[in-house]
Amino acid sequence: MISDPWNLTLNWFGPRVCDYNGVVCSESLDDPSINKTVSGVDLNHGDIAGHLPEELGLLTDIALFHVNSNRFCGTLPLGFSQLSLLFELDLSNNRFAGKFPELVIGLPKLKYLDLRYNEFEGGLPESLFEKDLDALFLNSNRFTSKIPVNMGSSPVSVLVLASNRFDGCIPTSFSKMGKTLNEIILMDNGLQSCLPNDMGLLKNVTVLDIGYNSLVGELPESMGQMESLEVLNVERNMFSGVIPEEICLLKNLREFIYGSNYFTGEPPTCRYLETYNSTMNCLKDVKVQRSTMECKVFLSKPVDCDSYKCSPVTSSCVCPGHLSPPPPQISPFSPPSAPSLPPAPQSSPSA
Repeated sequence: MISDPWNLTLNWFGPRVCDYNGVVCSESLDDPSINKTVSGVDLNHGDIAGHLPEELGLLTDIALFHVNSNRFCGTLPLGFSQLSLLFELDLSNNRFAGKFPELVIGLPKLKYLDLRYNEFEGGLPESLFEKDLDALFLNSNRFTSKIPVNMGSSPVSVLVLASNRFDGCIPTSFSKMGKTLNEIILMDNGLQSCLPNDMGLLKNVTVLDIGYNSLVGELPESMGQMESLEVLNVERNMFSGVIPEEICLLKNLREFIYGSNYFTGEPPTCRYLETYNSTMNCLKDVKVQRSTMECKVFLSKPVDCDSYKCSPVTSSCVCPGHLSPPPPQISPFSPPSAPSLPPAPQSSPSA
């Protein structure tokens, strides 16, 4: 440990480990004869600087490990692979770096994984989306390459991949997540494809944010079957065509942000939503739109969704427009303002 400005670990000495600040003890889950064992570590908001020691792997009864909003750096110790009871792992808002820590995939009880606001880089392993997780937060790192094609195999209810450097297609397996998925945030990446035609299978999704990418084509009519949808953000892409009225008629939809695209038509019902933004499109008789010339140039060049080679092919339609979208007004490493993007934990001492 290099720095502990709030002295959270000042009493970390002697045999009374269960009295240490941030240490949680309970009965052993696999050995009832043990009255007390370390079952959790919670040092959130400690502003502690240093590396995680290899010896943490000796805490084999630990179920939660929370160290968000500190200044820990380096990589995850290999000893963590011994934490067979670990249920929640929160390393968010630190300075961890390196490739995705694949050892967490082998933790049999892990359900909640939060690595957001770090410096992890490279690609994601396909095995991550085969793991039985409930929540996965990877936003605001340096992950690159394509999102694995088996993303739809994940049983998560919340998936946040925003503010990274992913490119290529939104996996066509996306719609297979319909039974479990509630929120998905893919904003502020470099995704380039049409949306899968079977988006309507995502009937339990309440928040869908795909803004600040390079997505093209039309919004599928099947999105009008996303009956639980409350917040939809598609702004700053290259979408075009007429917005399906079925979307704006969704009974739970209260917020629809679709500005800075190339839409040529919007149903009047969209304007009655609690929150909407239609600026900088190609809509007639609507204020603050793109110039006629800009729209004409863009819409004169059709988009062939098949050309993006997303497998399997998601659409055979040809839609207008395939120019570059306006650049995002946000840094790829600073969380953009969005209604659903989880905020970075505050770096302040615990109450």
